[in-house]
Amino acid sequence: MSFSVTILGSNSALPTSDRYPTAQILRVSERFFLIDCGEGTQMQMRKNKINFSKIHHVFLSHLHGDHIFGLMGFISTLGLLGRNKKLTIHAHPDLKDLLEPQLAYFCEDLPYAIEYKDLTFDSPKIIYEDKKVIVESLPLSHRIPTCGFIFREKPKEPNIRKEAIYKYNLGIADIVSIKNGESFYDDKGREVDMNKLVIPAPKPRSYAFCSDTRYFRKIIPAITGVDLLYHEATFLHELKDLAKSSTHTTAKQAATIAKDANVGKLIIGHFSSRYKDLTPLKNEAMEVFENVDLALDNQQYFIE
Repeated sequence: MSFSVTILGSNSALPTSDRYPTAQILRVSERFFLIDCGEGTQMQMRKNKINFSKIHHVFLSHLHGDHIFGLMGFISTLGLLGRNKKLTIHAHPDLKDLLEPQLAYFCEDLPYAIEYKDLTFDSPKIIYEDKKVIVESLPLSHRIPTCGFIFREKPKEPNIRKEAIYKYNLGIADIVSIKNGESFYDDKGREVDMNKLVIPAPKPRSYAFCSDTRYFRKIIPAITGVDLLYHEATFLHELKDLAKSSTHTTAKQAATIAKDANVGKLIIGHFSSRYKDLTPLKNEAMEVFENVDLALDNQQYFIE
């Protein structure tokens, strides 16, 4: 099944003519999750042919405008499209007080329910789980309470080899126990090599979203080994003092986090509008960590 990230917006505070503020769609095990919802999110969703009705969970990293100004329009559009299924929003507890007066004024006949799930910001915490996916919040270090998110596939069961079913006359109970990792013995009492019985399940894939934050090494244990890391890289390292004072990260610092966390691939984003050409940010990051991509609007990044 597909595991991919679509960048709807890659810029920091100000939108530009070709870069929207932060928003992403993560597709994992046929679930579609909206991560942040900057201005213009629903326009970008239409451009990328993303089905609005498939979004059931929204994860908001923090309550700065460039990460939530698209939310009210998105909620209204869902209502106009006749949505009747609940929408769950994972966010800072203040969101409900901010959003409810707008909903009461503009969307008093909203045909679906909104459920607010409050994030906490003191330690990592599981905030969503189903049969195939688990989502963990990850405290970051910004001017206001901010969370990153880690999305992980749950381990899959191995597949029974068809030839083994016939060779060893496997019944349903045998198949279930083998898939659960239990030993199997043939009719002569000999233990059968598990590799002859099953095709190993693929390794579970993972994605970590870290924006906005200063250079914050405390996140490394939580994101170690993820397949794909999105980390903000608002500035080049020559502006490291500005990055520190504004609680943001440089491209070099983001790459250092990726290297020390031994991630598979790094995508950098949340670019300052001062950069028309993003190549220097990528080059700076690649001096530290080789496998780097720019988060470009309307680009899709796959985890194989």
